[in-house]
Amino acid sequence: MPEPQTSNDAEENGSAIQNVLIVDDSRLQRRILAASLARWGYSVTEANSAEEALEHCAENQPDLVLSDWMMPGMDGLEFCQTFRKLPRDSYGYFILLTSKTEKEAVARGLDCGADDFLTKPVNAAELRARINAGERILRMERELTEKNKLVGETLTQLQSLYDALDSDLIEAKKLQQSLVRERYRDFGLAQVSLLLRPSGHVGGDLVGMYPITETRVGLFAIDVSGHGISSALMTARLAGYLSSAVPDQNIALEKQEDGRYAPLPPSDVVERLNTIVLEEMETEHYFTLLLADVDMVAGRVDMVQAGHPHPMIQHVDGSCSIVGVGGMPVGLLPGVSFDQSEIVLQPGERLVIQSDGVTECPAPDETMLEEEGLIAMLEELKDVRGTALMEALIWRLADFAGNDDFPDDVSAILLEYQGEVSVREP
Repeated sequence: MPEPQTSNDAEENGSAIQNVLIVDDSRLQRRILAASLARWGYSVTEANSAEEALEHCAENQPDLVLSDWMMPGMDGLEFCQTFRKLPRDSYGYFILLTSKTEKEAVARGLDCGADDFLTKPVNAAELRARINAGERILRMERELTEKNKLVGETLTQLQSLYDALDSDLIEAKKLQQSLVRERYRDFGLAQVSLLLRPSGHVGGDLVGMYPITETRVGLFAIDVSGHGISSALMTARLAGYLSSAVPDQNIALEKQEDGRYAPLPPSDVVERLNTIVLEEMETEHYFTLLLADVDMVAGRVDMVQAGHPHPMIQHVDGSCSIVGVGGMPVGLLPGVSFDQSEIVLQPGERLVIQSDGVTECPAPDETMLEEEGLIAMLEELKDVRGTALMEALIWRLADFAGNDDFPDDVSAILLEYQGEVSVREP
């Protein structure tokens, strides 16, 4: 048997078992057990019945209970069941004292919540061994509790950080949405509607317009590679190069001697953007771009399609044609030239410029919408105009995808050409 402990040994050694409750209707049996436990350094409380033991448990939670099985009134099994239902800060180890050795009796005791058994009369060495076993179990339980507490505190801290980050991202989303200063503008000869729907808080898509003259307008649709904050920061920087608020900063416009601004060819503008990204921006991002110069008197659209999906013309009868010549994305290779193409809109026709988040929107079975699916939607919505069409497209996409949590940013430009109002070019 191990060397006896002093009265404070259990506490000084950081034992998981310090307070022991002995429950037995035999005063002699309690005294024998209490003497051994006190000699080993445990704090001992005695009770001569299960009812008295429960009162002690309400006042001071024992780490270990040694309870006789056969007692008048509430027996050891009933006491164990009741003990297990008591609210506790930590687990309490329960040892039944019994003269029963049948396997059925042992099974009943385990079912009632007992952790271990001691056969009466109790042998001191065996008692100490059983307590040591309980000590190991309680120590592991309390170490696990401490680790769970630490994990809980860490999760609370992470939640606080997440909440702060989420709040910042909500503000970032507002700022990114503010880059699209106008969602709709009526130019008389044509109307322009814009749609921007990031897949997360912020995204890498951007659409916009900038007036050139009273009868000319520039349109741009950008889709930066990747998602999230870094992509959004790049769209914010690109928005400055195509600013509608500050013409002096818009690289698509050239100030004339008379103070007015003249547009540069879209192909020259995209080549310049390509140089800026490769030489002035330290980034691995690239982007697709559709840049268009729209003459609203003639209905002519000069555009560069730098890796962006093909735009579509919806004719007066509702049918659609795919247009554009494709091209290399911006920011991949130096010295790349970008082909410029021209289309002419007829009065009543409209031009739709969309990101790949539209045509590559997946259905629940992973099939994509594709250009054919978008054409079908546009043909069904041929009588819907302006921003109402943009909202209807989002609803149709959500129906197609099965939810409105799109995996990619969704953006689009709608140019509805009237060509009826006579306005003279300055």
